[in-house]
Parts: sequence; structure tokens; C-alpha cells
Amino acid sequence: MTPERAAEPFPLIRNLVKDFDGVRAVNDVSVAINKGEIFALLGSSGCGKSTLLRMLAGFETPTAGEIILAGQDIVGVPPYQRPINMMFQSYALFPHLSVWDNIAFGLRRDGLPKDEIAARVEKMLALVQLSEYGKRKPHQLSGGQQQRVALARSLAKRPQLLLLDEPLGALDKKLRERTQMELVSIIEEVGVTCVMVTHDQDEAMSMATRIAVMSAGRILQVGAPDEIYETPNCRFVADFIGSVNLLNGSVTEDEPDHVIIDSPEGRHYITHGITGTLGMPVAVAVRPEKIAVQAEAPTLEQRANASEHGYNCVQGTITALAYFGNETLYHVQLDTGMSIKVSRTNAARHDAAALKRDQRVYAWWDGADVVVLTS
Repeated sequence: MTPERAAEPFPLIRNLVKDFDGVRAVNDVSVAINKGEIFALLGSSGCGKSTLLRMLAGFETPTAGEIILAGQDIVGVPPYQRPINMMFQSYALFPHLSVWDNIAFGLRRDGLPKDEIAARVEKMLALVQLSEYGKRKPHQLSGGQQQRVALARSLAKRPQLLLLDEPLGALDKKLRERTQMELVSIIEEVGVTCVMVTHDQDEAMSMATRIAVMSAGRILQVGAPDEIYETPNCRFVADFIGSVNLLNGSVTEDEPDHVIIDSPEGRHYITHGITGTLGMPVAVAVRPEKIAVQAEAPTLEQRANASEHGYNCVQGTITALAYFGNETLYHVQLDTGMSIKVSRTNAARHDAAALKRDQRVYAWWDGADVVVLTS
């Protein structure tokens, strides 16, 4: 995506509010979505993401706020007059119509000439690689093929904005993973701006250009997938995206190039400063894959690599482990009673140094791999 294209908000949401019988489902949301990007609304059930999507589509009327699309506030525009199409989780294909007629349905309702309808349908079938399936009925297709038909029908009307409501939720895990890349490729080829709602973190991380993490009707953080994962701005985001260890402590030294935090588990040296004060309570956030673990005490060289002052090292006992093939996840109960998760890549087929349940271990990490959370 070019910087010029990315700089153009499309749409622009300002101070959007939605109340249902005195309960605020969407609470003063403002966000600029860039033209041509895939923007994901991510959050748990009831966080307001689907309500926000339905207000974009026109199925819900905001209590307050604006939705600016192509320079126009579309809040008062009915759904059928908005240059927006929505693809539902159920796909909502007509079972009695062929694939070809499903894609053509909306174009016929718009009164387009037959030649133009035929040209668009054939183009969409080619785009989603279903040219040979035009005469089939939806029940004769696989789940992934039905999903592509629903996408083709949504894109056939050439919407300015495409809305996806849990687009892959009806597919099994393997098919969902394969379809994610197909869907992104098709959307990018068409160049349409897309807003998708999902509660699946992997789906959002693999498909979206940017992600908005929502909770209790508010957007807590907006950023690229790697930014959301590596630099969360609060405990909720850190804990919601992926897996994380949160070690509570207080600031004992704060300099521009480092900060030292004391916690019951030990001393933490972080290779960057924070905005805070001495003694303030904070949480040290460390991802499981950032932690090294072994049975022997780390050497001085290893400890030096972990931090300049030999901090960031804890001891504990493995209480549980889960083997996932490419990695093993260890639950390590520290001497303070707290349990942390440590992920270890299974680089060798047979690991002679594999760790076992009830084994005493040392775990440590680099001060650059820690995020300090003040909220």
C-alpha cells in the first residue's frame, strides 16, 4: 500500500455512540480507516464490534456520531442506498438458485443491462476461481467454495466498502487457514476497502492490515498486527492478543535508556525508559516465546545476553506441558507460587535435552523483549 493511499481515511468514524435501552453498546468510537486496507474489529462477544459493523451497513442507527464516506455523512442514508455490501457469516446464498444466478441477483435488482450482468458475473467467477461451477447449486459446493460465491456476490456490485461479519466462522480449522490467504488475495486484487469483524485472533492477525481491539464498547488500541502483539498499550490488549505472562511490580529505577522493576518474582531490567514515576505499580509483560528455559543455571554469558545486569531470571518447577509438534508449551510454577508459560521450539526431531514434568528449571529473557504496562 502506498503512503498516499494509506493516508486517505475511508471511512472516517467520529464519536459514534449506540445505546440499547440505556445500555451503551458502542461508546464514543472514533477511528479513520484507510482506503484500500483490510481493517479488523477484534474483541470478545459483547464488546460492540458487530454493532459497529451494523451501523456502517445501515442496519442500526447511531444514537450519536458521524460516519463519513467519500466526504458524506451516511448516518441518515438507508442501507440499500449506501455504496456498501455486507457478507454474512452464514453466506445467505439462495439454495434454489445456481451459483451464477446467486452472483447476478443483486445486479438484476439494480436493473443493469443483461450484457453487463453477464460480464460482471463471469469476471467474478474467474476472480474466485469458480468459472466451472456456475451451474451448480450452493449445496453442491464445499464450505470454502460457498464462501467464495458469497464474496463474489458482494464484490459484483462494486461496493466502495465491503463489510465482513465473521467471514470464515463457518469453516473448519484447516479450511479456514487455507481460505484466509485466498480471501486476502481476492480483496487486494479488487482494491476494495474492507472492514471485518472477528473474535478469532489468528484470523485478524493473518488477514488484516490493521486491527482495532475493542472492549466494553470502546476501541483500546489500533495498529498493525505486529504492533498490537509486540507493543500492547494496556493489560487487556496484552492478555487478549496471544498468550502473555504478566508480572506485577513497582518501578525502582527509571532512566531514559532503561528501567528497573522489582516484583516478588525478582528484578527486571528493561532496555528502554517509560513514562512514569518511581514506586508506581506496573506490570512486566513477557510473551512465552521470548523466554528461554533449561534445567541448568544459565551461564554468565547467557545471563549477560539476557540482560546487561544479570536480571530477568527466575526459577521454578514444570507442572504441566503441552506438545504441539512445532513447539512445546511449559507451565512453570515459580518459587513465589505464580505460574508462567514458556514456549520452546522443537527444532530437533529427537531432543535429548527435552524437559519433563516436575523438573526444576531456570527461565530468563532479554530486557529488550519486555513491555512495561502502566494501565
